[in-house]
Amino acid sequence: MRQKRDRIFRAATELFAEKGYDAVTTREISERADVAAGTLFRYASSKVELLLMVYNEQFRRSLESGVERSAESDDVVDALLAVVAPILRSAAVRPENAAAYQRELVFGTRSERYRAEGVGLVRQTEVALADVLAAEARRRGVVTSADAVRAAGRSVFAAVHLDVARSAATLDDPESDAPSDPADLRRQLRQIVDGFLADHDERN
Repeated sequence: MRQKRDRIFRAATELFAEKGYDAVTTREISERADVAAGTLFRYASSKVELLLMVYNEQFRRSLESGVERSAESDDVVDALLAVVAPILRSAAVRPENAAAYQRELVFGTRSERYRAEGVGLVRQTEVALADVLAAEARRRGVVTSADAVRAAGRSVFAAVHLDVARSAATLDDPESDAPSDPADLRRQLRQIVDGFLADHDERN
């Protein structure tokens, strides 16, 4: 059973990368995995589930890599960017796939098991970002509340989420005046950090 699941996962990963999520059919995935369609649906009930399976794993690996690298950064914004850089690089390979994944996480069925797993990864990312911010606050001697740190971490992730969405929007509309810009993301994160620390520093 494990071998069949691995073949299905690998086939879905390859085809989504080659053709894009929208262009791939479950029949193509089952044929490449060399399993019957009925067998495929025992492991994933729909193409959406396959997308979530594939991108949850990519998300997990990217987050683990980003958290590890962030520890090497002295500057708080560099550390935040280090956490999310692998996520952004992964999304940039097929922005339209990343946008479809985002859409399912935000608007998908709540009972969907792989969606719940993906939402859990979002929360882990927000916690990792909040940890970076909390460490910077401690370093500067700024007293913060747990709620404020969590909110700032969510704000950072929201900026990253929008950056990924912009990349996909640019593909759909080449005339778009809001393409993804690494320098712009850095400026946004700097503003979030400065606002978070200044707000609490003024209260102390």
